[in-house]
Amino acid sequence: MPTATTVDRGTHQAPVHRLTVLYDARSALCLHLCDWLAKQPRLVPLDLVPAGSDEALRRFPRLDHAGSPEEITVVGDGGQVYRGPAAWVVCLWALSEYRPLSHRVSDPSGIRFARGAVLTAAGYRGARWPRYPWPPVAPQPID
Repeated sequence: MPTATTVDRGTHQAPVHRLTVLYDARSALCLHLCDWLAKQPRLVPLDLVPAGSDEALRRFPRLDHAGSPEEITVVGDGGQVYRGPAAWVVCLWALSEYRPLSHRVSDPSGIRFARGAVLTAAGYRGARWPRYPWPPVAPQPID
């Protein structure tokens, strides 16, 4: 018998038919992930829009755009808004190859691994970049 991780749960009845990913166009990580997302086979169309851009403001005039550049934000065509770990899960859910993984990381015990799952899937080697300043700062002499 198939398990929940091997079957699709409600693909044909999905309430979301299109997603918009609002990303920080100044972030190397976000640009890498957008490039990766754009190349993946999708079950749900993804529109990749820079957060805070004229296009983002036009599409979502009532959305609080102030927090969007800090963390990925995904908006569903029905008005659903996903931020933080939930947004990473929704991105995985939209991809045909990674939907089963999205189911595994969507519960309370797995949600904290959602961002790492996306970074791993995308092959991002600089996944620890937030710990370091960007752009890199020259070392300061120690007195």
